[in-house]
Amino acid sequence: MTTIQGLDRDGYIAREGSLDRVPPAFAPVVAAARERIAAAFAPDRLHSAYLYGSLPRGTATPGVSDLDLLLALRHEPSGADRAEADALEAALDGEFAQVNGVGVVLAGTDTLLSELERHDLGWFVACLCTPLLGEDLAARLPRYRPTSLLARETNGDLALVLPLWHERLAAATTEAELRGLTRAVSRRLVRTCLTLVMPRWGGWTSDLAASAEIFAGYYPERAAQARLAAALARGRTPDRAALTVLVHDLGPWLAAEYAAVLGVKAPRP
Repeated sequence: MTTIQGLDRDGYIAREGSLDRVPPAFAPVVAAARERIAAAFAPDRLHSAYLYGSLPRGTATPGVSDLDLLLALRHEPSGADRAEADALEAALDGEFAQVNGVGVVLAGTDTLLSELERHDLGWFVACLCTPLLGEDLAARLPRYRPTSLLARETNGDLALVLPLWHERLAAATTEAELRGLTRAVSRRLVRTCLTLVMPRWGGWTSDLAASAEIFAGYYPERAAQARLAAALARGRTPDRAALTVLVHDLGPWLAAEYAAVLGVKAPRP
């Protein structure tokens, strides 16, 4: 039993996905992903595999939603592992019209279970990822509340990505480049808006429209920009002018406000 704020009855963030929620149209994609991951990554390389995003949440739309996978490896990812993952992405994306892109994230189990990643990648696995293959690492991780620590460690590094966004926006010349950047920027900003207010609000959601509205209740002067980001994240046609507003205005303000309210994420090697 969960509340509308994404918490279980004990006040911890509830795991948001389940294979039972995958829409029927995507069942063949998930089955193929499971089979091909097992074929490409032997048991001595692969510890476990997870599905995350709109598919296990049950909100995926055929032809619009992408397939998101996390592979937990028994060692830190190598160049050969990345090549296998790239081939897997291309094969699944090319075969199934239901998905609009496939992304495979690779991480070593030592990293996922490390103290440094306890409130970032660890939380991601335990709360946002749905087990697909192998032993579920969530059993070796704590339960999580919507605390300031969790907010800081998940999105307290926004300032580090802003220069890259500026460069990519200036260099983008094709619709495909703009579309990819728009999705990345808008999704990240909306989620950062949500985690900025998460400790005050006291809950969790991955719904982008809902996240923008929750944020708007605390920062009404930035509500229009948060709603714009949520709309761009769901759209298929990029808008350079709107993206420029997010990258050059909302992004820098959000990074500064985050640092002032919650602090900065612990540095990574």
